Amino acid sequence: MGMLIDGEWVDDDEKFRNAEGGAFVRPESNFRNAVTADGSSDFPAESGRYHLFLAPNCPWAHRTQLVRRIKGLEAIITISLSYIPRTRSWAYTEGIGNGLDPIDGVFELHQAYQAADPNYTGRVTVPTLWDKQKWTVVNNESAEIIRMLNTEFNEWGDATIDLYPEALRSEIDQYNERIYTTLYNGVYRCGFAKSQDAYEEAYRNLFDTLEWLEEHLGTRRFLCGNAITEADWRLYTTLVRFDSVYYGHFKCSKFRICDQPNLWNYLKDLYQQPGIAEITDMEGIKKGYWGNMANVNPSGIVPLGPEDFDLGEAHDRDRLGQAA
Repeated sequence: MGMLIDGEWVDDDEKFRNAEGGAFVRPESNFRNAVTADGSSDFPAESGRYHLFLAPNCPWAHRTQLVRRIKGLEAIITISLSYIPRTRSWAYTEGIGNGLDPIDGVFELHQAYQAADPNYTGRVTVPTLWDKQKWTVVNNESAEIIRMLNTEFNEWGDATIDLYPEALRSEIDQYNERIYTTLYNGVYRCGFAKSQDAYEEAYRNLFDTLEWLEEHLGTRRFLCGNAITEADWRLYTTLVRFDSVYYGHFKCSKFRICDQPNLWNYLKDLYQQPGIAEITDMEGIKKGYWGNMANVNPSGIVPLGPEDFDLGEAHDRDRLGQAA
């Protein structure tokens, strides 16, 4: 996949990606600055100042796109969506000017990272939150970006929606911790494992969590009850990719989400919330994984199925209460 080392692109990053024993290790995000509504950071919240680099297939980027829409910030924060294959880092047909322009018709995200820090060492990831005034990367950690979108832009967005309410924070944090470790990251630990033992450990932990969620969602409409929180939208971006990508592409094949009644109806419920279907690009998701990961799928052939995966069909979640 490649990375930047001292500001120079390196294609062969294998020694940085897998730990001894063959387990996949997700690198830490390197840019961790905060946008603040009160101006207490170097990055005050302002309309039109910030830009998000995203990709339709990436679940981490999808989180931020969802919260941007839910909070009504689409006119406040601009975005770039990567729809073309990567030759190195995430690739776009258009740049953002001031020297960050396409080269031979392609703008690659590592160009922005090099502009932010000419000596940068690390991954080039989406989402990346960019400051168009300071001309630098603010943050590339999705969990932190969605919190900023939730609270720091309320002057322009929908302040009545709070995806991380004070009363539920402890519960949300507990869900996030378990589900991130075993499921969000767990599918990648299965797909990128370099040893049988590492794969089997990740596989067992992943499906233990999915089975626990199937039971948990039998009595609750959403993870925290009737309120949709950030924990649900974080879970959504993994579940919506599971049957089309992770089940086959990453060898997560014990069962499909659409065969689990509570998880399947929960997923349809979230998909059918206002505005969500329009920014859930299933074809882009499939092409981004199957067609652009030669290390996992050398042929690049994108499967046509699954054909029994209709997120628009009726769900049964109203039986558990009305969404708050």
